[in-house]
Amino acid sequence: MAGFWGKRKREQEELHAQDADVARRAQIALVATDERIRVTTDELAFADAELGPTSTKDLRDALESVRTHMSEAFHLHQLNHDDIPDTPEELRTRNARIVQLCEWAEELLDDRTAALAEPIERARRAPEIIARVRADTARLRTRVPHARETVQRLAARYAPEALEQVESNPSEADQLLGFAEHSATVAERRREAGQREQANLALEASTEAARRAATLIDAVETFEVEALRAESTLAAVVEESREDLMAARSAPQVPAVTTAMSNLQAALKTLPAVGVNTDPFALLSRLRDANSELDAAISAARERAARVIPDMAHVRHAIDDADQQLAVARSVIAGHRGWIGADARTRLAEAERLRTNLDHFLGTSASTAITIDDDHREQALTFARRVAFLAGEALQLAQRDINSSRPSGGDQWGPPGPGGGRRGGGSDLMGGLLGGFVIGSLLDGMFD
Repeated sequence: MAGFWGKRKREQEELHAQDADVARRAQIALVATDERIRVTTDELAFADAELGPTSTKDLRDALESVRTHMSEAFHLHQLNHDDIPDTPEELRTRNARIVQLCEWAEELLDDRTAALAEPIERARRAPEIIARVRADTARLRTRVPHARETVQRLAARYAPEALEQVESNPSEADQLLGFAEHSATVAERRREAGQREQANLALEASTEAARRAATLIDAVETFEVEALRAESTLAAVVEESREDLMAARSAPQVPAVTTAMSNLQAALKTLPAVGVNTDPFALLSRLRDANSELDAAISAARERAARVIPDMAHVRHAIDDADQQLAVARSVIAGHRGWIGADARTRLAEAERLRTNLDHFLGTSASTAITIDDDHREQALTFARRVAFLAGEALQLAQRDINSSRPSGGDQWGPPGPGGGRRGGGSDLMGGLLGGFVIGSLLDGMFD
């Protein structure tokens, strides 16, 4: 008994310690969150001055929501210290709720202030960013004439369709640089006028315009390098294509291979003569596609040649066997519907579905089809064997259901003796019946 009371006392002491810890955490959390609200309110005022009220709406809404919920937390804390006695459970519940509300408030304010950190930092550095944008635009303007000269030089070597992606880049870059300079000036003036939100928008537009102008100018120089590389690669691919055509003659000359060879030959014939302006990217893409088509066709043809294609007689035999197995299973199940369970019926239904799919696959009635091409024989054989397997399973499951439904005892088939009864040959007879030698009305008569 002393041990019991000792254990009970320890449990109560542990519970009191836990309650005291939660109460302490609730008080600390209340103070910390209240201070966080005051600090964030000051940060909101600064953010409004730097970014404008539109950009700080999410933080403002978060502060309002936090204040509303924290009023509940302070009310709960007040209830813990009023004149009305509270049970330990009530105190524990209130303190846990206070901690929960404070943690939620801290997380929400962290999220909203973090989202504004980068825009505020950018706004603080606005003069520095404006100076950098102007320096970048001045530097990029010196590259625009060189980009125009590069496009003119490329136009003498490549077809117009090849230059479509870069021929207007210098002019577009020049316009973007002018827009970047103007936006930087607007940002500076708006900032001096205290219109921080408009100033920040203009500053972002200026920075983006300068970045896009640099990208357009770089693309001109990159195009020249990539075009030369494409020409070099094209020569190697042309030689490789001619070697592939020679090697393809030893591959099985199936329709897919001959078609792919014709397509590759046609792609080679479209190559312009020396000195004619070309689009090396389009030519290279066309040759690669034709090469890939030929490689795939040869690989498929050789794989097919390595496989043993089933003889037509084997395919026909498999289809006939599937039909016979299906007919036997169908007859047994139809003749004893009251005894047949779901498993046998499901196998039969699946076998019949696959048998129908086999006809659709061959495009005709498989049992009457005159020929089946090489590509379809292996699949037709697989279909037929699957139908036969499922029909055989349906038949075995049907036999199981029929056997389990018979009356138990010796009088299963009638009185014993010479004039009736199952006698010793019953199982052999059943095997013959289910093997397909006797079906239909004979089975109905036997089991009736």
